Amino acid sequence: MKKNIAILGGGFSSESEISKQSTRQLCEMMDSHKYNLYAVFIESAKWYVEYNGKEYPVSRENFSFSLDGTPVVFDCVYNTIHGTPGEDGRLSSYFELLGIPYTNSGVFTSALTFNKYATKVFLHSFDILSAQAILVRKHETINPQDIVSHVGLPCFVKPNNAGSSFGVSKVYEKSDVLPALEKAFTEDSEVIVESFVDGIEISNGVYKLGNEVHVLPITEIQTDNDFFDYQAKYEGKSIEITPAKLPDDITQQCYALTEKIYEALDCKGICRVDYIISQGNLYFLEINTVPGMSKSSIIPQQIRAAGLKEADVFSAIIENCLAS
Repeated sequence: MKKNIAILGGGFSSESEISKQSTRQLCEMMDSHKYNLYAVFIESAKWYVEYNGKEYPVSRENFSFSLDGTPVVFDCVYNTIHGTPGEDGRLSSYFELLGIPYTNSGVFTSALTFNKYATKVFLHSFDILSAQAILVRKHETINPQDIVSHVGLPCFVKPNNAGSSFGVSKVYEKSDVLPALEKAFTEDSEVIVESFVDGIEISNGVYKLGNEVHVLPITEIQTDNDFFDYQAKYEGKSIEITPAKLPDDITQQCYALTEKIYEALDCKGICRVDYIISQGNLYFLEINTVPGMSKSSIIPQQIRAAGLKEADVFSAIIENCLAS
């Protein structure tokens, strides 16, 4: 009998629509001969399954739904919710309580990695390089000079708990610090301000099956925009080269570092780690524990570059989850 798999999308953040794209794309990429695949969307007002052009309400009590009078219980959840509540540990807690297997990282890892500043501090104890940073909270007294003295100019101002580059600014002048903070505060009550590291931006996918970590080919990201922002990511304003044309020593260094970070954070499922290569060193930018799976996303590119089929990789991740 085929297993019932919930492909979870939506969420409560600005990334909701992007997440839904990932969900629908995954439903196309996954093996429908092997699994019963259901697109499940979580919104503030409703939870529902989108199936054959109809919506079916999902019970929040046991995460099941009724399909034409027949109860459907899920055997596994493949989470593609970017942002809260899918990426910050809240839904992981929910599925833990219900005893439903899910493919993404656990409660603590999800909560930690969703917090950019806390992740940098944690990984610093593993001697992993990252840009100089300062954390700013809403309603604190803010002195732009103190910020500039700490991180320098130019710098990046980002929501501390958000993704897809919503609310992110690259700041060149001290006078632009406060407006950039206000923009970031529309997305989150905490903001991380980071030094600019000049170099080549790369991204590296990784997943684990059993005890074996699988690191995917590297992608180099080139954009004429100031940084890899929403337009660059989702509106074709960037060039993504997979596999990246890097020296062998840098490639191997990246593979080893990606595995080290994945293991140090106790990640599960498929993740993506972003770096800047500067003067022969790899600087950690951030880890995405629920990476995008839309047509323009990096992970599917890397899977294909590895000579693998998306359906096979996602099936292996589901089977690994069910066996754990």
